[in-house]
Amino acid sequence: MPSNEPLPSSVPPDGPQASISRAALRHLRRVIVAVIGTTVLAIGIAMIVLPGPAMVVIPLGLGILAVEFAWARRMLDRLKQQGGKVFGRTGSN
Repeated sequence: MPSNEPLPSSVPPDGPQASISRAALRHLRRVIVAVIGTTVLAIGIAMIVLPGPAMVVIPLGLGILAVEFAWARRMLDRLKQQGGKVFGRTGSN
């Protein structure tokens, strides 16, 4: 018959593995986003000299990277502003 005694305060309710697991999953997600985003971005850069829609693939790669990295978000925002200037828009919403 299980006792109704509370767990000792030194043991978290989910156990010590829960926080390690969450941290590992966050790190794994960041690595996966970095690999996929960098690959798409590299393909887009290669499409500048090779046949293909580089002007679509490069922002797509930056968008993927911007999910996890602030530098990619800033670069994507700059690209949007420059694109707005080229097409005669102000770039603001």
